[in-house]
Amino acid sequence: MTDTNDLMTIREMCDAFEVTPRTLRFYEAKELIFPKREGTRRLFTRRDRARLKLILRGKRFGISLENIRQLLDLYDHEGSGRSQYLRSYRLGQERLTEMESQRAELDEAIRDLREELAKGAGLFARYLDEMKDKSAA
Repeated sequence: MTDTNDLMTIREMCDAFEVTPRTLRFYEAKELIFPKREGTRRLFTRRDRARLKLILRGKRFGISLENIRQLLDLYDHEGSGRSQYLRSYRLGQERLTEMESQRAELDEAIRDLREELAKGAGLFARYLDEMKDKSAA
């Protein structure tokens, strides 16, 4: 039986994790967290808090909800967490590779845009000079 001191309301969860009630309900609907129900109230256990912490960390790193669900399920089925840790590590490595590739592409796009803006600045300056010359004439 869960000690009631271990339970948090939806408002307490929102405050503690800086999420909205809608976010918590969404994760509940996706069966990623399983709050207890007392009438219309949702009460979140330590397990829910641990799961939410992992969900938010995974989302921050760009891991899909499906992959997050699989990680959470690994822990639930095995209990030791070993498979979960190994799979998390592999997913993290894959995501880091993707992010580094995206960063390289973004760095290249930034360089290209800077070059184009530099060219544009020169053209814009000449345009302004021409406008001044026409208005002075």
